[in-house]
Amino acid sequence: MARPGIGDSVEGVHAVDAALDAGRVERLIVERTRVGSLRQLIGRAEAAGAPIQLVDDARDHAFTTAPQGIVAKCRPIRTISLESAVAVTDPAALLVLDHLEDPRNVGAIARSAMAAGIGALVMSDRRSAPLGATAFKAAAGALETVKVAEVSSIPRALEDLRRMGVWSVGLDAGGERPLWGLDLLAEPVAVVVGAEGAGLSRLTGERCDLVAHIPIAEEVESLNASVAASLAAFEIMRVRSHGS
Repeated sequence: MARPGIGDSVEGVHAVDAALDAGRVERLIVERTRVGSLRQLIGRAEAAGAPIQLVDDARDHAFTTAPQGIVAKCRPIRTISLESAVAVTDPAALLVLDHLEDPRNVGAIARSAMAAGIGALVMSDRRSAPLGATAFKAAAGALETVKVAEVSSIPRALEDLRRMGVWSVGLDAGGERPLWGLDLLAEPVAVVVGAEGAGLSRLTGERCDLVAHIPIAEEVESLNASVAASLAAFEIMRVRSHGS
């Protein structure tokens, strides 16, 4: 059964602040010793009608080890369809995550995507990092803005994107062309980022219209997935800004 949404529990000052901005907070859990430093967030939650629960240790109610004394129970964010993800920006700009497993990487990618004007992330609903408190904390509010489309199969999603007129560019160290200055980035495009360590799966790589590499120094074997996605996001922004 499909889950009702993402982000039903967020923690950490920045993530809770963004959830309050979005009007999603239904209950706030705060450590007693931090009430003074968190007074502004508490006041905003009270103004929105969210009850405040004071506790001795917020970690007892958290999923991460450092919730910064505050946890918010929230109305979930609905994920969107692939068609809706394509329509978020014009021309379309998507980051497709091919079974990334570290939620911190997913959160960092969402943060970079928002900063670069990328409209949506596409993820598999199986064998991917959970979009829970860890991802939302790493995103520092970005997952309140960047839309997320969940699909059953990344290779099939790339086929669907092709039918919708969206090019797919995979990132791989062995890619035939450098990502820098790639004209395709000015078109409706989805950049596909492979999993940590494993990279693009075989089927995903085969479904990409083009596989490109990020030029790096010879002594460096590879880039972290979130770093590669961030560079790709800002290269899309640069190419489109240069052409406008």
